[in-house]
Amino acid sequence: MAKLKKLEDFREEIDQCVKCGACRAHCPVFGAEKHEGRVARGKIALADALLNGEVEMEDRFLLDMSQCLLCGSCYTQCPNKVPTEEIVAATRRRIAEKKGLSTFGKGVATVLKHQGLMDLLAKSGGALSGLLFKKLPEDSGLRLRFPAPFISSDRTLPPLTGKPFRERCPEIIHGKKGQPTVLFFTGCGINYMYPEVGEALLKVLKFIGVTVIIPKDQVCCGLPAVSAGATETVESLAEKNLTALGRHQYDWIVTACASCLAGLGKIYPGMGEEFSDYSLKVKDIFVFLVEQGFTEQLAALPKAANRQRVTYHDPCHLRTRGIIEEPRQILKALPQVDYVEMEEAGTCCGFGGTYSVYHYDTSKKIGAKKAGFIAESGAELVATDCPGCIMQLQDSINHADGKQRAVHILELVAEALPD
Repeated sequence: MAKLKKLEDFREEIDQCVKCGACRAHCPVFGAEKHEGRVARGKIALADALLNGEVEMEDRFLLDMSQCLLCGSCYTQCPNKVPTEEIVAATRRRIAEKKGLSTFGKGVATVLKHQGLMDLLAKSGGALSGLLFKKLPEDSGLRLRFPAPFISSDRTLPPLTGKPFRERCPEIIHGKKGQPTVLFFTGCGINYMYPEVGEALLKVLKFIGVTVIIPKDQVCCGLPAVSAGATETVESLAEKNLTALGRHQYDWIVTACASCLAGLGKIYPGMGEEFSDYSLKVKDIFVFLVEQGFTEQLAALPKAANRQRVTYHDPCHLRTRGIIEEPRQILKALPQVDYVEMEEAGTCCGFGGTYSVYHYDTSKKIGAKKAGFIAESGAELVATDCPGCIMQLQDSINHADGKQRAVHILELVAEALPD
């Protein structure tokens, strides 16, 4: 039975925080807001005080606990490796337990738990996109024509697809004999907003000859619900995915979304022994491709006469797991790409799932810095490995009146391969 940890389970980790302040220099929210309650050691102190009965869940406490991207940047720099993002998530679960989910949190929980409702909303949004959205210049994305609940009216968003990715393809696509079998965990972003990324992944995997399984009954990994503090939703989704993925035999689970990798590879194993195989078998798609020798295959392709200048943004959920070089190796091997490294490629873009809905003004401040670094690189495209980051990066670029486009690396890889 899937079971998330409670705040009490982190007592030892909380006590390991020595309040040294190393986290301050690496917290994107603190960098934007310069408030102690926004930084890791401040949140650890608040969590400790809550456990000791020294603080109530008043408005200031709730605000400080909501002001965290769960990006893990503090953890990677912490000398004692205090898992602040896990402690904050557990604190949010305690808040939801005592005070109930926020209105938006209830909406997130309801939609994520009901796959049919997600499908209906996506298809309805796709059918009505011409009415709900208006085009911006230079193909910069889509902007809401009128304010939607909880979403700022000046936010740029991709359209919802009229036909989710998982409905576009068979459940099993057979490859060449002797090649591994991979299960593709699509995630919600690819399934509902960026189906072209899923199609690009299939083209790449077909090129190397692997068999691909795409379970029709897989559901959201649950990371948005983790951010919202929706305990029962996270546990329910994990159980559903355990059943869906357990119906198949495969060598590896691949993801093309950094958040899904974190859900399956980090959150799930902490909920029970039955989920331990996920952490052993789940791989980011670019780690898998590099291990399969795909970099050398790309490098052998003839160089294109006209190449695009491309830079890379590190998604937090890859960077904090040490997946840094593999996406860059693929980008540098592409025949139509001139790769350039931008300044602070490894800093958070400010998305953070539900964070960018609750705290869009702060999210925009963080994104504005990233848009500036993209512009300074001289790149035409910023590539990444996370649908959420693509959405945030493009929005940030649009607000900066930039001409760059945010894309998934897989789109560039598929473009380089023969049809």
